[in-house]
Amino acid sequence: MDSVARVDGADQAVMAAGQQLQGFRAELYRCLGRRRDELFELTDALLCAEGPVSTLVGLCLAPEHRRGHGALYDAVNAGTVDVERLRAVLACLPISRMFGGRIVLAVDATPWLRPDAETSPERSFCHVYGRTRQSDQFVPGWPYQLVAALESGPTSWTALLDARRLSPAEDATAVTAAQLRQVVGRLCAAGHWSPGDPPMLVVCDAGYDVCRLAFVLADLPIELIGRIRADRVLCGPVPPPFGGRRAGRPRRHGAVMTLADPGSWPAPTTESTHETARYGRAQARSWDRMHPRLTHRGAWATHPGQLPIVEGTLIRLAVDHLPGARAAKPIWLWTSAVDADADQVTRCWQAYLRRFDAEHTIRFAKQVLGWTRPKLHSPAAADRWTWLVVAAHTQLRLARPLAADLRRPWERPLPAERLTPARVRRGFRYLRAKTPSPAGAPKPTHPGPGRPPGVPNRQRAPRYDVGKPAARAAPTSGKQVKG
Repeated sequence: MDSVARVDGADQAVMAAGQQLQGFRAELYRCLGRRRDELFELTDALLCAEGPVSTLVGLCLAPEHRRGHGALYDAVNAGTVDVERLRAVLACLPISRMFGGRIVLAVDATPWLRPDAETSPERSFCHVYGRTRQSDQFVPGWPYQLVAALESGPTSWTALLDARRLSPAEDATAVTAAQLRQVVGRLCAAGHWSPGDPPMLVVCDAGYDVCRLAFVLADLPIELIGRIRADRVLCGPVPPPFGGRRAGRPRRHGAVMTLADPGSWPAPTTESTHETARYGRAQARSWDRMHPRLTHRGAWATHPGQLPIVEGTLIRLAVDHLPGARAAKPIWLWTSAVDADADQVTRCWQAYLRRFDAEHTIRFAKQVLGWTRPKLHSPAAADRWTWLVVAAHTQLRLARPLAADLRRPWERPLPAERLTPARVRRGFRYLRAKTPSPAGAPKPTHPGPGRPPGVPNRQRAPRYDVGKPAARAAPTSGKQVKG
């Protein structure tokens, strides 16, 4: 009877996963507006195509795509997607939790490089990493910022919740704060977080001003965790006055801690050591209530009155080695949580290490799903294609319990819970055949006459300069208030 019960439970889980996938496909179709049938079939072709997607027009050769290549380009360039409704649908889907029920979100930016697209507007210079510091470059393109929910354990799966293109005139920190506020609001509205639950963890890399984000998003139920540079200087809390009295102006900053100078480090608040299978021995030390000394420059230039004290916990993480037997340098993390004990510190750096799963998702979207392969002219068409890629990745995530391991002869077999997104995509064509498609049948039509032969195009497309990121505000004139 126990075995029968287990089989029945497994069957019920598979049936629930199938209904969830079918329900999401129906909601996705409702989120599509003009050219919805073609946009839906284009998403199916993206999921069922053989091998990585190399060209956009090549998707019209997939059997799941029943329309011509003209309809494909017309849908990408002139179709519509209700993005706000699709965001709400993504927030209502089940998401994984870590550390006993906590939601861990990762925010990361990635470029869609378009160096030769002189006629495409709203391009900005995107930082492209190289193998060495001297090989880093700034290439024109469209930067996109993604927010994803992370899973526990070694995995390449994440739940994409939002995607946004950054325009040159926008402040990256302000856009990130607004995007996180909207994502957290949708998760709370969907019932994933309620008052009394542990706060969500939001991890980001060194390119984000984590202290500024912690100040702007202080009213949300989140704890920010970000990597900071190793040449930063932070200040500790103000020590109590000697003898109970202090003359003069009250101090706002304590002892200065230079991260590059071990001689300036005070005694750590907590110390812990853990054995990891991937990095060897991990040693973590933390200092409580550390804050940067802010000045009226950059994002704080227009801050009225006295600058705030943004306190948090500073963490130094050192591991024995990195994958590939490379020497590992210690990294510095800063979290908005204060009075953190050793368990909280361990949870913070473990959540940061899981942030690299978002990079696996970005690599899969670019290299397999062909996210940045199309040479689109309009940024609106790029946004439309981006949301189709997000919808395709979400369907793969929902199809994990239903997929079979169609492995290559040289690949190792994997259990169902360990299948990668690429392996789930191999069998999605068979799952699609069992799921009804809401898209209508194509109507017979004939292509237009087009431009007459021998007549050149007399309308020259306008050229656009590459925009630069929003300039930092200049320091205020006159006497400034010291932080």
